[in-house]
Amino acid sequence: MDFSIGELSRRTGVKVPTIRYYEKEGLIDDPVRTEGNQRRYLERDLQRLTFIKHARDLGLPMTAIRSLIDLSASPCHSCEDADRIAKEQLIAVRDRIRSLRKLEAELARIADSCGGGHTVADCNVLKAFGDHSLCHEEH
Repeated sequence: MDFSIGELSRRTGVKVPTIRYYEKEGLIDDPVRTEGNQRRYLERDLQRLTFIKHARDLGLPMTAIRSLIDLSASPCHSCEDADRIAKEQLIAVRDRIRSLRKLEAELARIADSCGGGHTVADCNVLKAFGDHSLCHEEH
């Protein structure tokens, strides 16, 4: 079975310009062309694009995705590098979560600092947004 670029886009949720970008970057193979020069994609292209989309949804950078694609071309090799990439991504996500928790705490503190009833000139929220030195923690 083969697919038009529109059908591939619908099935994967990847926009057509992004599919073309992935082609240009060599992440998916150049499609077969019909006599009318229409791109036609194969099942393997659908699978590869689904893989890329899911990896992007998991937050993996394109360099890691490219490495994983390269690894998948050698099915008999150790999966040590794939494990390393997954662990690096987990560390990066945990770092972002820590950072977001600090940001959440600071925003909660700022939001609770005013309590309303003041004029804009005396608003602690506006003061805090305008002066980083009023923050309690780095964020």
